[in-house]
Amino acid sequence: MTTSARGAGRAPAVLVLEDGRTFRGRAYGAVGETFGEAVFSTGMTGYQETLTDPSYHRQVVVMTAPHVGNTGVNDEDPESKRIWVSGYVVRDPARVPSNWRARRSLDEELESQGVVGISGVDTRALTRHLRERGAMRVGIFSGDALADEAALLARVQQAPQMVGADLSAEVATKETYVVPAIGTKKFTVAAIDLGIKGMTPHRMAERGIEVHVLPATATLEDVYAVEPDGVFFSNGPGDPATADHPVSVMRGVLERGTPLFGICFGNQILGRALGFGTYKLKYGHRGINQPVQGRDASGNWGKVEVTAHNHGFAVDAPLDKVTDTEFGRVEVSHVCLNDQVVEGLRLLDRPAFSVQYHPEAAAGPHDAAYLFDRFVSLMEGRRA
Repeated sequence: MTTSARGAGRAPAVLVLEDGRTFRGRAYGAVGETFGEAVFSTGMTGYQETLTDPSYHRQVVVMTAPHVGNTGVNDEDPESKRIWVSGYVVRDPARVPSNWRARRSLDEELESQGVVGISGVDTRALTRHLRERGAMRVGIFSGDALADEAALLARVQQAPQMVGADLSAEVATKETYVVPAIGTKKFTVAAIDLGIKGMTPHRMAERGIEVHVLPATATLEDVYAVEPDGVFFSNGPGDPATADHPVSVMRGVLERGTPLFGICFGNQILGRALGFGTYKLKYGHRGINQPVQGRDASGNWGKVEVTAHNHGFAVDAPLDKVTDTEFGRVEVSHVCLNDQVVEGLRLLDRPAFSVQYHPEAAAGPHDAAYLFDRFVSLMEGRRA
């Protein structure tokens, strides 16, 4: 429930966590109420890409950077057609945005899309609380939604949890669409949209790939009707333990031996298809400065990449050995140096791999762009 009264003169607002802790501030964006999972993002830039990332569906994002909105909002950087976050929490919003591409302020954009936010919050204290207690349900209330804190807490505790949430079909395309190759077409890829970001098919198109983006509900027959040289599984929101249909489709792709690449949610889908479990992280990885170490073709840990992340779940696979599966041997190809979480999988007997982070670099560093070239190499090898 929202009202379009931008800030309503910066009306009072309150953020209520499910464990009872509250933070008071001022309304930012739309006035009203919203619920979701409280998570924090460590990116100092790229807030527009964060807001429009479908993987943030049903999440209230806390920005750890103190100043947000300095460059306003433009029409070139969104990763989808709308803002997906359920709510937005900032400490010091920009009073006057300044950038030659800006078309409007972040505050105006949040209001126009009905996104309830809160500003003036001690986001450092809030982030420390989430790190210690873990991601949890939260509500933001302003305007007519304000009430006794006990009543607000009861409403937060009635909101759905992220564990067990099946959300990919809610954010994915309903109809297949095609992103044409840039320049000469070399390959055709069927991309399963589980919450895909716009830059991802663009990165493939830059490499001569015609990308057919299919709904999350696409069947194996739909995938091969495209006559693909490779199959891609995208990022997306929700609990991978609920994604039985994408797992089934991926197993069919593995059985046929078609080159396969997955990112983020797609990495978790591959983990499940190979027989590994998944689990919820305490507070997840979200930001554009996460250090990840890769394993080379000889199995030795080597190059470190700075990468963009947005995930609250991870694959439970052994880091120190090669695992035998019904689709051949598999090893963990990347690991997060902050906490040793699995950040990638690579099959040794079939042309398939995945990473937990975002190599399309929107927004974020370009250290992992080579992964799209690796996908191209797999398709070249298969064709040869």
